[in-house]
Amino acid sequence: MANQAPDRREILHLLAIAAAASQFPGFSRWSYAAQDQTQRSAPSKPAYEPQFFTPGEYGLINELSEMIIPKDDTPGAQEAGVPEFIDFMAANDEEIQQPFRMGLHWLNAKANKLHGQPYTKLPSADQEAILRRLAYKSEQSTDETEGQQFFLLLRRYTVMGYYTSRVGLEQLNYPGLRMYSSSPACPHTNDPEHRHLVAR
Repeated sequence: MANQAPDRREILHLLAIAAAASQFPGFSRWSYAAQDQTQRSAPSKPAYEPQFFTPGEYGLINELSEMIIPKDDTPGAQEAGVPEFIDFMAANDEEIQQPFRMGLHWLNAKANKLHGQPYTKLPSADQEAILRRLAYKSEQSTDETEGQQFFLLLRRYTVMGYYTSRVGLEQLNYPGLRMYSSSPACPHTNDPEHRHLVAR
């Protein structure tokens, strides 16, 4: 779904969260910007085993996150490791465990009610139609408040996971990812003591 990039203030907030979260054991599977180039070229790791979600729930998170930030001319949520990020965060934050689990249950119940099948079994057009009813105010219904709240939660953690991963930070042209062969020189060659920067 289009236009999922966060604004500048949200980016700073997400970076702060990610910096703290990346210190937890087991977080190495998420492609956070702190990893170096040698880690990126290391042999591939075994398939990720969800720590919180059941395999079925994790599969749905995987599909939903990619619908929110799909792969096109840039990598999507799956390539950025977003499903792993969401699962890890849920496993380590009890406050979001029930909202995520109940939200996934609500989504499947809605899909069954409308189409007689769980969400992952629906054609992509029907899946997108359900999400649009949750995402866009012009299409929202007052009897789907629980689903709308779930979508907001899902979108927040999808965006958080994407834009604090190496893949997402590359899309933001984050300067912290650049490698320098030597330390950049100070641009103030005419004022090495930086007197012009002193507050007046």
